[in-house]
Amino acid sequence: MDPYDLGLFRDNPYKEKMDIRGRLVVVLQGALDDRQLKLIKTISRAVKRYEVHEIILTDEEQSGPGATVNRVIYIGFMEVTRSGVIVSGDEFFLGDRLLGTVAGFDETHLPNHLNIVIQAGSGIYAPAVLGEKIVIRQKKEEN
Repeated sequence: MDPYDLGLFRDNPYKEKMDIRGRLVVVLQGALDDRQLKLIKTISRAVKRYEVHEIILTDEEQSGPGATVNRVIYIGFMEVTRSGVIVSGDEFFLGDRLLGTVAGFDETHLPNHLNIVIQAGSGIYAPAVLGEKIVIRQKKEEN
């Protein structure tokens, strides 16, 4: 049985991890108000070098593991250049811009690709540029 389904983790178990790196290999355009993405309950997904995954932005504050996300903006597809584990709450950088934090993952298109959903405040999105670098970084604990 999945430990997340059983509610065994009360806190994020990922103490420390390496940044995931990638680059934007496809730029998408478009937005939907009723996408109905079903984010999985699991807070993490491992990604391997050379895999390609879709990046989707939302401004919905209640987005997170187990949530349904409706308002989305399609950013593009990234190729992973450094493998690692992406965790809900990680910071997502496109170029030098912090787009937001990883809300969670939708598996609609598996095994082809994973949808990585990024939660961001409204009005902060700037168009993506083909080839732009991507860094997904563990958010530092605030004391």
